Amino acid sequence: MTLKGLPLSPNRTTQMVRQYIDAASVGKRGSCHLFRHTMATLLLEHGCDIRYIQAMLGHAELSTTQIYTQVSIRKLKEIHAATHPSAKLNRPSLRRTTGGPPASDATPATEEQVLADLAKEAEEEAS
Repeated sequence: MTLKGLPLSPNRTTQMVRQYIDAASVGKRGSCHLFRHTMATLLLEHGCDIRYIQAMLGHAELSTTQIYTQVSIRKLKEIHAATHPSAKLNRPSLRRTTGGPPASDATPATEEQVLADLAKEAEEEAS
């Protein structure tokens, strides 16, 4: 609520959150969208079903929510390397001697790709 008892506008809320994030010196520029993105990424990384995340974020299309899966590729690789029995075969030093399958050539999304996807999502949510 404002000092006059009126509801805060979304722009004012974003401005206030940005000021608090800047004051906290966390090393990132941010707004309310940063909290949405962080929440979705952490939920996904801790095993939450993507359909629940879709509902929480209010996305009409699952494809909009799926951008968060790109952020989690690194975490998935860590989990695979730590828990999957064949993960040893995917390590370069062992692959040469055991004849195991080649490591995946898939590259994780770059920071620029993720930021572009987030900007697209923010535009979709605004309309």
